Amino acid sequence: MSASAIQNLNESLDLIKCTIESILKNEAEFQVLLASEIASSKDPEEFIRSYEKNEMMVKMSIVMSGETVGVSSTGEMFFKEELDFSAGGTVEGLPVSSSYLNYMGTWAYSMKCPVVKDGQEIATLYVEYVYDSIDKSLPNGFYNKQAILYIMDAESERFVLKPKGMGQRSAGHLNLTDFYRANNINEEGLREEVSECLENGKNIMFYHDIRQVNALNYMWSINDGTIFLVGYVPIEAIQREERMVKQNMYIVIAVMLAAFFLCCMLYYLNQRQRNRIRREREAEREIHNKQLAEALQAAQIASNSKTTFLSNMSHDIRTPMNAVLGFTTLLEKDAENPIKVREYTKKIMASGQHLLSLINDILDVSKIESGKVVLNYEEFTLSDLVSSVDAIIHPMAKAKNQKFHIEVKDIRHEYLIGDEMRMNQVLINLLSNAVKYTQAGGSIWFRIIGLKQRSSQFEHIRIEVEDNGFGMTQEYLKTIFDAFTRAENSTTNKVQGTGLGMAITKNIVELMGGTIDVTSEVDKGSLFRVELELRIPEGRAEKQFWEKSGISRMLLVDRDTEECKNILMHMQETGVCIETTSNAEEAVRLVADCGDAEYHLILMSLNAADTGGVHTAKELRAALPDTLPVLFFVTDDTVEVEEALCSPNTGILTKPFFVSALKERIMEMQADAGAKREEEQTESGSLEGMHFLAAEDVELNAEILMEVLKIDGADCEVVENGQLAVERFERAAEGEFDAILMDVQMPVMNGYDATRAIRALERSDARTIPIIAMTANAFAEDEKAALDAGMNAHVAKPIDIEMLHKVIIQYVKRKG
Repeated sequence: MSASAIQNLNESLDLIKCTIESILKNEAEFQVLLASEIASSKDPEEFIRSYEKNEMMVKMSIVMSGETVGVSSTGEMFFKEELDFSAGGTVEGLPVSSSYLNYMGTWAYSMKCPVVKDGQEIATLYVEYVYDSIDKSLPNGFYNKQAILYIMDAESERFVLKPKGMGQRSAGHLNLTDFYRANNINEEGLREEVSECLENGKNIMFYHDIRQVNALNYMWSINDGTIFLVGYVPIEAIQREERMVKQNMYIVIAVMLAAFFLCCMLYYLNQRQRNRIRREREAEREIHNKQLAEALQAAQIASNSKTTFLSNMSHDIRTPMNAVLGFTTLLEKDAENPIKVREYTKKIMASGQHLLSLINDILDVSKIESGKVVLNYEEFTLSDLVSSVDAIIHPMAKAKNQKFHIEVKDIRHEYLIGDEMRMNQVLINLLSNAVKYTQAGGSIWFRIIGLKQRSSQFEHIRIEVEDNGFGMTQEYLKTIFDAFTRAENSTTNKVQGTGLGMAITKNIVELMGGTIDVTSEVDKGSLFRVELELRIPEGRAEKQFWEKSGISRMLLVDRDTEECKNILMHMQETGVCIETTSNAEEAVRLVADCGDAEYHLILMSLNAADTGGVHTAKELRAALPDTLPVLFFVTDDTVEVEEALCSPNTGILTKPFFVSALKERIMEMQADAGAKREEEQTESGSLEGMHFLAAEDVELNAEILMEVLKIDGADCEVVENGQLAVERFERAAEGEFDAILMDVQMPVMNGYDATRAIRALERSDARTIPIIAMTANAFAEDEKAALDAGMNAHVAKPIDIEMLHKVIIQYVKRKG
């Protein structure tokens, strides 16, 4: 074989080697430049967080001097022990790690560089590069694509890259051992020679048959042996190259007279190539400079965002605080005027509630963005969800003379598994915005629509919130889900809000695995769509309830055929026989002529009659025994409800129809009236004569608590920490205290530990005395922690007096 052909292979490999080493050098030079930029920044860690990845650098991390854990541009924590620099490889003096699979499943390597400020090393910068970026810089074609080439990490002997344009691509070669085995390279001496070259970072070529084809194998050192080019070229391809070389030599001899011209041309081409490489390097530097400028711009944007955040917070917090302080001053001056005192206190309460909602929204956004929000999946019913939302939104809409419509259709399962509290939060955010940004007299639609199921285990639903209000511009729609953004125009700029509701809503929907989108047009209204898939609980024994309740036959009176169809669909699994009629007179006749096949329940829409709802209701009630329950199916704005309820054994069922809501109404009507009165008396009971032990370390809070209890005729003994609370209860006579009101964050011993200590005391009332947490720790996990510690209930600060009263009555009476 001609030495010139082998030399040609050497040159090809050297060209690839130079290309890769040039890339590594440029990466190292840019990392040093980046380290100097970080050193001049005010906050190196914030600089890293704001840096976005590119095709070359997928992740940047920084570890401050003296620490082992740092931050990354991807937002996660960085542990420097996870990288292995033991191989000792360097590029331009920067240590290079061994190759590894990064979080994207791509082979990568990292370089580390000290960050020096004023002659002192303040941190270490780690930058992760992927081998895939090298692939784009390699020449396209290698021995007419008959050869094969891999890039191998010398330390682990793993193949980290199979360049796309470098010849055949043999699948399955993962490392050098796999390459040996696949190609039957088993000679012990040859393997030892290869191992020696790997250890010393030297190049090697050897002949060996690959799949019964003579081939020249090679291992080519790059960057002093930290990585190697590994592969082979079929001898046939080399010989073909050799024949081409000889042919070229004959041509050169034949055109000897033109040798000088050719030399000049080659010189010109060489210079042209050098200039091209120089321009490419300059272009790379320009790209790097541009990236650095973009990084600086990103840091400036982050700084501006922080300034905007503080500005918004200053405005939004000062607005209600100004009202609180202003009306407090007026309250002091007009303390003798009870009318003004009541007016001022209402306004102070409203401003305080607005300030509290602002703080809650900020904390909610912070928890969501930090990934600390955990959804609480429990079984709930759509009827409860719709009722709770309607109870809040309907009065708001009514106050602005708006029409609020609720539609539920094509829902196959009422009982679902999900985070009801978070879903309620999403709906309240969307619907309250619809009320706020819709003019008086407008309309709002709340729809829950069942979609085609993708799985039999999940109910696929779409939630729509639509209004015909002010609408939004297309420019604002692009940022509607960003924090602290609000539509600003002459119509809406007087509407109070934190600008966080939509950001929280979008984050919660995405946490649930759903999607949210919005369409809007100025002066025509907006439409929000939320799509969710909620798990369906295992089968429920619906028939047992109806059998135990003695309901097997029901009469439905409604002239809306679509509504009747919906009710029949929902009730088909209950085993209840349902007859329908749209005519009031026909309903009276059916009841009178039923004979032995009597009806056990009448469900009638008040607007079903032709002659008026109240008249029809009285006729039906007169034709039925008092023991037969009648439910009127109504909307919230039906004006005749109260008059119809004057009849005995009569109740109402609010639209839309849910089986679970119907069951609740039946159970309420079957409940003993005396028991219900007793329960109502318990709920509204007095605290007169009760004696409480309170653990509270803040003197002002203790004073407020004592005054609140004093108004209700109760008194309170206050201790300053949890340890004193345990000791005081231990000394107390049995029954001396009706309940313990426990703060959580206190010196000496916190409320959780104090509760556990009290529950562990060897006295009969230690396990039964009600312990109620009163704390500023207001999140769901805080409530769970209180209950886990042995407390009976959790009341968040600032204290809602009515809520505290209800909780005390509930648990103290239960003890009695």
